[in-house]
Amino acid sequence: MRVGVLGGSGYAGGELLRILDSHPEFSVIYIGAGSNAGESITSIHSHLTSYQGMNFSATDIEAINKLDLVFLALPHGQSAELVSQISPNVKIVDLGADFRLKDAENWKKYYGGTHAGTWCYGLPELPGHRALIAQSSRIANPGCYATSIALALAPSIQAGVVESEDIVVVAASGTTGAGRSTKVSLSASEIMNSMVSYKFGGVHQHTPEIEESLKSISGSTVKISFTPILAPMPRGILATITARTYVTELQVREIYQDFYANEPFVTLLPEGFLPETSSLLGSNSCHLQVAVDSHTSRLVVSAAIDNLGKGAAGQAIQNANLIFGLPESLALPVMGIGQ
Repeated sequence: MRVGVLGGSGYAGGELLRILDSHPEFSVIYIGAGSNAGESITSIHSHLTSYQGMNFSATDIEAINKLDLVFLALPHGQSAELVSQISPNVKIVDLGADFRLKDAENWKKYYGGTHAGTWCYGLPELPGHRALIAQSSRIANPGCYATSIALALAPSIQAGVVESEDIVVVAASGTTGAGRSTKVSLSASEIMNSMVSYKFGGVHQHTPEIEESLKSISGSTVKISFTPILAPMPRGILATITARTYVTELQVREIYQDFYANEPFVTLLPEGFLPETSSLLGSNSCHLQVAVDSHTSRLVVSAAIDNLGKGAAGQAIQNANLIFGLPESLALPVMGIGQ
């Protein structure tokens, strides 16, 4: 299949190119990067030596319309401006937020501007989503925080063993989650030896996305209090989620084991082991651990992913495999590189 990546100079775009290089069915023939057009790919991504001698292209709709598949790894709001020009024959996986939300008012509140519409939400592990993705040609790839938190909560939400309007999330992310743009707050001098909360007080844009995806499972209202933290590391997300429950830890473990029994990319770790971001680096996997705090009657879930893997590029390729009827795990690493 002829494949293109638009937004190839960003972190997610670079990870797409790295994984696609080993994909036996996808051949990358177009790599666009608006502001970096004309620059060599390895001048931005020095590790991508397979692309030595190739340059980023300007946005070229004619070239895109000759593809079978295009990944859009663009800043939020830019995909919506392009898709009306792209042929319906070209399948699209959008890594931006433009088509994730169902509620136009949520889009206006958290992102601003006009809601562009809603595409099939590309989190295959959610009940019923795998079949919908396989039938779709337009996929809204989930956000990185949203992926980790939805995977952490989906089994308990579906089983109805937590109070869905009393969920608290604290999650730390590496700096690549903020994109490649230059900001003083993301410089090494500011980040090293420090952690800081941001988008504090329930204003993070992934909040409605998480609530909508979990509501699709339960059918009831879901409310989360979400505090994101910027961690002094390039990649990874570690999320800790709590929700009131009245079941035992043994019951919770059985629920999670059954829910993810046949999922290659989600692992409930053995008792006594906790998710570590380093274990997921470079993989498309999610590691989970569960417990019940009997003192407060709250379920506690720890979840770790690579924000550029399962949180972005890896999941986008997982979705692309599904829409082309390929093995879902094709070219996607299950194990990270570790320490």
